Amino acid sequence: MPIHDRIDDVAGNAPGFGYAHAVTTSGRLAFVSGQVALDENGQLVGQDNLAAQTRQALRNLENVLKQLGATWADVVRFNWYVADTSELPIVREIRDEFIRPVLGDRPNPASTLIQVAGLFRPECLIEVDAVVAMP
Repeated sequence: MPIHDRIDDVAGNAPGFGYAHAVTTSGRLAFVSGQVALDENGQLVGQDNLAAQTRQALRNLENVLKQLGATWADVVRFNWYVADTSELPIVREIRDEFIRPVLGDRPNPASTLIQVAGLFRPECLIEVDAVVAMP
């Protein structure tokens, strides 16, 4: 596996809240475009429902990972874009539904979460992209 280390304990820094401060890797990387809650027909899943939209966005990301021959264990970094950070616990809970079975007790990938004024479609509540260390 090209991921060498997930660094979650950094002297002088507060512990990461569900993420690694850094992930080291070697080999090829894939940069996955932002995924939103559109189904295979381009229809929004979960109107006004962050949990449903997060699940669909992560399903879409998982489909891309499979196409790459990768799994959640190969994700080095997430970038999350949300319309409302007050609902962050929902995002974390759904994220963990997907990645905890694969990562076990290893730290989550490096991560950034940004509250945005809007996404490419106003009804989208979340978008997530990823960097993947190709297996």
